[in-house]
Parts: sequence; C-alpha cells; structure tokens
Amino acid sequence: MNARLALLSAVDQGLAESEVFRLALQHAVGELGALGGTIHLRGPMSALRLVSVTGLPPVLTRTWEIVDQEGPLAPARALHQGSGVWVPFTSPGHAVPETAGGGDVAWPGTGLVSLPVFSGERGIGALTVLTGDRGEPSPAQWDFLRALVAWTEERMAQAPPPSGPAQVDLEDGERLRQALKEVSVGSWDWNIQTGDLIWDEAALELYGTRPADFTGKIENWMRIVHPDDLAPTLAAAQQAIRDHSVYEAEYRVRKLDGTWGWTRARGRATYHENGEPFRMIGVGWDSNEPRTTVDALSRALRNMSDGFLTVDAHWRITFANVEVERALGFAEEELFGRVLWDLPAARQIPGLESRCRKAAAEDKPTSFDVCGPDDGRRYHLRLVPGPAGLTLYSTDVTERRRLEDERRAADRAAAERAARIAELTAALAKATTSQDVVDAVAQRVLPPFDAVGLMVQAIEGDRLLGIGAVGYADGFLDLVNSRATAHTSPSWNVISSGSPAFLSSPEEYTAYSPAHADLPGIAHKQAWAFMPLTASDHTFGVCVVSWDRPRRLTADERSLLTTISALVAQALERARLYDAEHTRSRELQRSLLPTDLPDLPACVAAARYLPAGQGMDVGGDWYDVLPLSSGRVALVVGDVMGHGLPEAATMGRLRTAVHTLADLELPPDEIMGHLNDIVGDMGEGSYVTCLYALYDSTTQVCSIARAGHPPPALVHPDGTVHFPELAADPPLGAAEPPFETVELAVPEGSLLVLYTDGLVESAKREIDDGMAELARLLRSAHGDGTGADLERLCDTLTAGLLPAEHQAADDAALLVARLHALTEDRMASWPLADDPKAAGLARRHVREQLSVWGLDELTPTTELLASEMVGNVVRHAKGPVSLRLLHGAELICEVFDGSLTMPRMRRATDTDEGGRGLQLITALSQRWGTRYTANGKCIWTEQALHGPNTGGDQSSDALELLFLSTGGCDVDLDALSFGDEEQ
Repeated sequence: MNARLALLSAVDQGLAESEVFRLALQHAVGELGALGGTIHLRGPMSALRLVSVTGLPPVLTRTWEIVDQEGPLAPARALHQGSGVWVPFTSPGHAVPETAGGGDVAWPGTGLVSLPVFSGERGIGALTVLTGDRGEPSPAQWDFLRALVAWTEERMAQAPPPSGPAQVDLEDGERLRQALKEVSVGSWDWNIQTGDLIWDEAALELYGTRPADFTGKIENWMRIVHPDDLAPTLAAAQQAIRDHSVYEAEYRVRKLDGTWGWTRARGRATYHENGEPFRMIGVGWDSNEPRTTVDALSRALRNMSDGFLTVDAHWRITFANVEVERALGFAEEELFGRVLWDLPAARQIPGLESRCRKAAAEDKPTSFDVCGPDDGRRYHLRLVPGPAGLTLYSTDVTERRRLEDERRAADRAAAERAARIAELTAALAKATTSQDVVDAVAQRVLPPFDAVGLMVQAIEGDRLLGIGAVGYADGFLDLVNSRATAHTSPSWNVISSGSPAFLSSPEEYTAYSPAHADLPGIAHKQAWAFMPLTASDHTFGVCVVSWDRPRRLTADERSLLTTISALVAQALERARLYDAEHTRSRELQRSLLPTDLPDLPACVAAARYLPAGQGMDVGGDWYDVLPLSSGRVALVVGDVMGHGLPEAATMGRLRTAVHTLADLELPPDEIMGHLNDIVGDMGEGSYVTCLYALYDSTTQVCSIARAGHPPPALVHPDGTVHFPELAADPPLGAAEPPFETVELAVPEGSLLVLYTDGLVESAKREIDDGMAELARLLRSAHGDGTGADLERLCDTLTAGLLPAEHQAADDAALLVARLHALTEDRMASWPLADDPKAAGLARRHVREQLSVWGLDELTPTTELLASEMVGNVVRHAKGPVSLRLLHGAELICEVFDGSLTMPRMRRATDTDEGGRGLQLITALSQRWGTRYTANGKCIWTEQALHGPNTGGDQSSDALELLFLSTGGCDVDLDALSFGDEEQ
C-alpha cells in the first residue's frame, strides 16, 4: 500500500489530467483487487459526467455516463456527503444491468466504493471502484483510497491545459469573421437551472448530432466533448458564470464519422434579479483551421458568391464582402460604420429591419427568404445574434427555389393522382352494377380533368351498345346507337387496336375518323380521349372522356387516364356479370310473384316486393290475392327463411300449393295444416312464416290464421289502426296443428295491411318499433288523404320504412287491400223444405228476385240452375236446404244443405235416366263449384250479368244439348227436378 503511494509520488509533475485519472484508477483497482473503476466530474448543472474508466466494459458503464448529483448512485452520495461511501449492489438503483449478465439479481459481496474529489473546498467529482466479492474495504484500504484521492487532486491542479491549436488573440470583428467561416456558426441556448439545451441546425451539424438523437438536455453536449477537454471546458463555464464575464472555450467534439474536431464557443450568462444565474446564450464554430490563415480566410469571405455582413450592437456595419457591396450599392469603405437601416437597398427589403431587431432581442437565429428589389431574384437571409452584434448572410436561392417549387408541384400532382386513383379504386370496389361504374367514373374522373362528357360502350355481338353516358343529349346518343355496327368509328378503331386515342381538336377527330366527321359538331365536343377497356386479355369496350374545348393532354395525364381505364375495365367486367345475374334473378322473381292483382268487388289491392341489398335479388317473400266463391277473397302473405334460388323455388312451390288449397275452398286452419306438411317434408332447416286471411263480403268477417308471421294491420274507416291479437303459432315446418283461426268484424271500406318482417324489422330496429312506425304512417296517410290511392299508399309505406339510401338486409313484401261488403239489398236467401216441391219454390223465388234486381234476362237460366241444384239436394242429400242469390259483379246462385257428400260429374250412358245434372250446370253457368260449410256444404254457380250467353236462349240451348246427348229419346222432366205443376 505504501509502495503504491511512493510509486505515485515519483510520477513527474505536469502530467495530463487524463493520465492522472488513469494512474489513480489502476492503483485503486489493484490495491482493492477490484473489478474496475470510474471517475466522474461535476458539470455546470446537477449532473456528474463520466470522464475516465478502467477495467469496465462499455455495456456496463453506458448507464453511468451521466449521474444525477441528487440521485442515489454511489458517486452522487459521496459528493453530497463529502466523504467516502460503500454501497452494496443490494441497495436501490444498484442492481447489475441485464446486459452485464446479472439481470435484476445483485452479485453477492459486490458493491461500489466511492470517494469525493475536491478542488479547494468545492467538490468537483468522485472516484468510484467496483469491488469483487470481498465486500466493504478494510480501514487500511479506506486510508489508501483517501491518500490516492489527495494525490489525484494535487496532480489535477498541476496539470497543463489540454493541447490544441495555438490561441490567437483576435479583435471582436476578426473573431466574428472567423465565426462566419463557411457559415458554419451554430447558436445555443442553455437553461442553467433545468439543464435544457437548445441547438439550431448549424449547432447540430457542428457538434455531430442527428436531430433524431438530440434530447434537448445539457447531457447531449457533455457526451460529445472529448474526455480530456471536458473538465477545463466546464471549469471555464463555471468561472464565467461566477465572474459575470464572457465565456470562451476551445475543445474537441466527436463528429458523426467518429473523428474528433476542434470547435470554439463563446457566450454570456443572464441572471435573475437576485443574482442567480438563469441562462447562457452563445455561439460555436469550427476552429480546425490554423490561426495563421485568418487573413486568408477574411480574403476568401470577401470574394465568396454568398453575401456576408456583420453589424455591432448599434446596427453599424463592421464587415461586408464584395457580394454585399454589390447588393447595397456601396464600396466597403463607404459601408463601414454606417447604420444598416440608413441604406436605401436595406429599406426596400420588406420586413428586414423588424426581423433583425426581433432576432437580436430574442437572441435567437432566424432565417427567411426575400425578393430582390430590382431583379426579382430570391435570396435566403440568415440572421445570427452574437455577443458583439449580429451576423447576416445571404444566398441566391432563385434557381434552388424554382427547382423546389417544381418538385413540390410535381409531388402535389403525384399525390393528387394517387389520391384520385385511390378514391376511384374505392368507389369501383363498391360499384355493383354497370351504372354504378359509370357514376363512379363521372364523379371522380371528369372534374379533375375539367372534362364534360363521358360515354362507356361495350361489344354485344357485332354491335357497340351504350352502357352509360354523362354530358350528352339523348338525340346524340340515339345517333351513336344507330351507328353501333359502323366499324369505322373511333370507338371500334380503339377496340380493334387495343391502344388509346387522344384527339385534341375536331380537326384531329376528322383526320382520325373521316366517316364520322359530323359527330363533334352534333355532340358539341372538341377534344376526346378514347381508352380501350381490356380485362383478362380481352378488349370488350371503350371509355370516352370528352371536353367542350380543344385540350391537349400531357404525358402524365394520358398515363393517368390509361391507368384509370384499366381499373374501369376490371370493375365493368365484374359489374356486367352482376347485371346479367341480376336480370335473371329479377325475371325469376317476377315470374314467381303475381303479375297483376285481381280487381274484385270485395277487395281492391296493391302490393310491393322489395328485394334485399345488392347480391340478394331473389328471396322467399310472396303475396297473393285469390278470388273465391260467393263474394269471398283470400289474402295471403308468406316468407321463406333465407335468400337465394332455393328459397325462391320453395316460395314458388308453396304459392302453387296455396292456390290449389284455396280452390278447394278449405278453411284457413286446414290450409295452414296442409302447408305445414309440405314444409315439413322439405327436411330440417326449412321454415316458412305465413298469414292466410279469408274475407267474406256477405258477412264482413275476416278469418285469419298465421304461422310465425307478424299480425296484419287493420285500418278502420275513421283512421284508427289496430293490430289484432292473434295466436303466435310457430313457423311452418316447426308447428304442430291444429292452427288457431281468429275471426274479425271488418267495417266497410277498411284497409287490411299484410306484410313480412323485412318491412318492419332490421338490425337497427326492433319489430315492435317497426310496427309502431307502420301504424304512424297509416294514420298519417289517412289524415292527408294519400291512403285513398292504394298504389300511392304502398309507395309511402315502403319509402318510410325502407328508405332508398339504406340497404335492407332482408327482402320484404307488402299487400294492402281495401275490403268492401256486399250490401243487404244485393243479397236474398230463402229456406226450402226437404221436399220434391222445393225445386218449384226455388224457381219462383228466383223469378221474383231477379225481377226486383232488373235481371229478367237471366231468369230462365237461373231457374234451371236453381231447380237442378235443389232437385239434386232433395234427391241425394239431406236438410236443412236453403237458397241464396248474390248480386255482385256476377250473379251467384247458392244452394245449402246439411250433407257432407260432394257431387261429382260422371258421363251418363244412353240408357241412363239421370247423371246429366252437373253437365247441365256446367253448360248453363260461367263457373260453378262446391265448398264445405260449418253445417254441411254449398253448391254454387256464377253467371255473367251481361254478355252473349245471358238470356232465355241459353236455357233452351242447354235443354236441346241435353236432348241431343240422350240420342233423341224422350227426357223425363222429373229427373231434371222439374217435379211440380210449374215445370
């Protein structure tokens, strides 16, 4: 231990500080058997900077380069306490970094020994040793370390200043001229209290720091200063702050390429009212040049192409080069000592004085462009404040700015083109139909090119058919279509060649296509771009963009339009496939739904079918109005779950089944039962909702059965809207018969509104809310009178519930029917005895009633029909028997009995006395049939009120027909039920 101290005492005085630090650390590490050591020196703020390292890898010391003086680390503790400290690695903040292999687990017995280093009575740093596994130093080792630190403090005081370029005592003006070398003067602003540091661009370049790496703290500067130069540089700064004097220093900094370069700095501190230092503002510049070249540098500055000018604190000119002399219009000797603002040329530069004064007042460099007062050229002025005044330099940037403007314009144009293509691509991606494609091109291509016309044509066979057009009169489009097969047109030429054609004037159009020289004048267009539409290596059409004035497109515009045409071709090919599929789907849907609804006395109806969103044009919703016998009508609406061709096919099967079942005159619940069997036979996963309403105009009763379907809306004549409470039977395919039937009394002129759930329910609306909105629209339509027109009412309801701008997720069907009653004066009924004389009585009732109604011409025929039906009932059925006549759009004759046995037509032989009654009924009536009733059955016939087959001749013809069918033999009239004296 003593030997080490003796050895150090023998070291020559005048050793450089870096060598002093190296020797001290080597002996400290060797004496303690330590792993390594460091020395930190205090900076001009609350930080300790690592200036020397021995035995420790950078991966470990990197986090210790800057140490907070107020922090918990060992060097800070030693400096704060003024005595040596021992800090084990188990203390907070001293765990070995992961990069050192220790993770967050401390090394056993390892720690930091740190002692403060003083300069006089002021602590300036700390010497720290990283011990091995021996733990805290012994008392003897502590004594050695204190003696070693004392030796270090003594030799630091004796160390010479760092060697560097020779110092040159220059006047202020000469220093400023040196600072202007190559305009590499950087300014800086350091907040002494917070450590914040501001560098301008020149300072970042001077001190070898990328903008992305600059943290805005004094540590940025401390890290790039050469370790040998850091201590004296910091000392000079502290001295200037204490003495309120100018700070000047010269030191080496690390450049971006890793080399060291000499720089000089000059600045002055500012203070609070209490004398506490607040900020230091200054400049730095490169000082690598030999000091003997200062005069040569001044001569170089004088003749450089850029202008250089310096002024003192009173704005008097102290230096000006030849370029400034030329710009200001005075020689150098005339400029020196003159106030800058007194010069006419300076006054002609807008804002120059105010900006210079602002830069000087804020002590911040600034730069801006100005225009020359006479030549119109652009100059870039940079103003740099300094301790002795302000430096101005100017550079002619006319050509540079022109190139920059052109580059920015080109960049803007490229960005605009990219944006247009991006917008068009997005719009075309959403386009489904060919018209969607045309609209997207018209909205996003014509405006940017100032075009006024667009026409898209595609090949169909040997013709060019128009897909869509914008900006053309209908007459012109008709003319173009009339020439669709003219293969000499520009469109055909472009399609044949596969190359675009850009025609900038009518003359070019005429030269390109002489046979169609009349078209430009008719179309009122004067420039065109014909672009072929090619997809999958097949040219199938042309896109024509036109202008109403001559227009020569640039190369970039032509390239952009060609790119756009490729996008349009891809989208249009896809859209045309969709159009074809869409057309087939629509045709299928139309074929499956009623073409026209019947106009019946009992019911006037209107309907709408609204497909779901694009891609789902075929669905399973349907509606029907089915005329039945005796003034009755069936209203039906249904919904097959899902969308697509299978669902549409299921809908077609069910609609046919409903027609068949309705013709059988079955009641609603039985019809629902049969439909449920049909859907059940389709297999699992087939579900259908359905509502069947049977309205009888003679009783004004509507019988309704439903399976999983929304209830109908009943609108009374006074405008009140009512949703009947119907049993919620499950959908067809999941239901268990029997189905419940509800009977409603329907006042004359009421509206019955049937619909599927797609009309009132969506992802954004519950079905209850949709039904409430439906009721509101119905009430409103009744109030303003629009409900009187059923077609208009359908439009109102669909527009209100399914706006065009919102795509529906489900298809929807709507059926609106206005129900009318058959008044009592148009109905007549009579009970009949179960007796052979009943036929004669029936004929008498018929004669009397038809006379009252003024239908005497129908009396003979109706008598025959009534007599035959009553006779058959008396002979083959059982009572009670009744007769009813209905005077509606037709004359209906009904005979009721209590039997469930239905008559059937058969072919009678020549020897049969009977079996020809139904043939007679068929010959005499327009239509006839049978149906079950609650107490038996009804046989009915219909006769037209007016027509060629009405009147007495019809009955005579029928009897003659019957006579001939028997082979001319005698006919027993009693067999024809004429069984009384009136036959």
